[in-house]
Amino acid sequence: MDLTEARYELVISVDARRSGEYDDVDKQRMRERIYRVLEAAFTHAKVARDAVHMEDRGDGVLLSVAGRIAVTRLLGLWMVEVHENLRDENRGLRVPLGLRVGMHVGPVRHDGRGISGRAVDLACRLADSPLARRLLDAERADLVLVTSQSLYEDVVSSGGKFIEPAHYSSARLELKEGEVTAWFHLPGRPAPELPTAAPAAPDADRADDVDDAHGADDARGADDARGGDDARGGDDVDDARRVDGEDRADGPGAHYTVHGDMSQHSDNVYQQPVHIGRITGDAGRKG
Repeated sequence: MDLTEARYELVISVDARRSGEYDDVDKQRMRERIYRVLEAAFTHAKVARDAVHMEDRGDGVLLSVAGRIAVTRLLGLWMVEVHENLRDENRGLRVPLGLRVGMHVGPVRHDGRGISGRAVDLACRLADSPLARRLLDAERADLVLVTSQSLYEDVVSSGGKFIEPAHYSSARLELKEGEVTAWFHLPGRPAPELPTAAPAAPDADRADDVDDAHGADDARGADDARGGDDARGGDDVDDARRVDGEDRADGPGAHYTVHGDMSQHSDNVYQQPVHIGRITGDAGRKG
C-alpha cells in the first residue's frame, strides 16, 4: 500500500470513564464490556466487519469506518445500538461503565501498525476533552457523543433516521492544536446545557485573572452568607449540580451558560432517567 495515500473515513474514538480507578481484574472485565457493546452494535447496524478498522487502546478503542458505509448509519442506528447495549451491560453494576465517543470525518492513513492523521488526532481530542468528562458525570449518563464542527454541519444538521440535530449543543474547546467548536449529544436526552466559551489560555492577561478572582471571592462571600455549598448535604448537593441555562431558543444552534462545577458527583453512584428506545430482551423479539 502507498503510505502517502489517504482515504476519507469516519474516525471514532471510544474512551472509558475513569478507567484508572479499575483494578487489574475489573479493567479486564471493563474492556470485555466495551468490545461486546461496540461489536454487537456493528452487527445490529449491519456494518460489515471488513469495513471497520479497530485498534485497542487499553481503556478504549480507536476505530475508522470505510467511506462506503454511510456516516448517517453510524451517527444514527449504530449510536442507538451502542447506547442500548451499554445500558444492558450496566444493569446491576455497582459502578456503571461510562463511554465518551468522539467522531470526525477526514483523511486517514493506514499502515501495518494502525491509522494516523489529523482526523484521528481530532476525534481522540474530542472524546478526551475535559468538557466531555464533566458532562458525563454531571448528567449521570452512560454515554456522551462529541462530534466535530464539520461533521455536525455536513451530516448531523440535515437530520436523518435516529439523528436529531436539536438534541446537540455546541461549545468552544481549547485543544493542543488550537480552539475548535464541538457538538455534544447525550443519546435519549434533550440538548445538554454547556458553557459558551473555551477556558482562557494559560498566557491570558493576568489583570483579567485578578478581576475574575475578585469576582469569584465576592460570589463565594454571597454563598457563605446564604449558608454556602459546603454546609449542604444529601439532596442539596444534587441541587448544586444543576446547571442554570438561559432560555433555550428553538433549533440546534442554541448556546447555554453553566454556573458551578459540573464535575461533582456523589459516591460514584449514577442514576439514569427514564429512557424510551429499543426494547431489549424477550419483549423485543418478534414472534
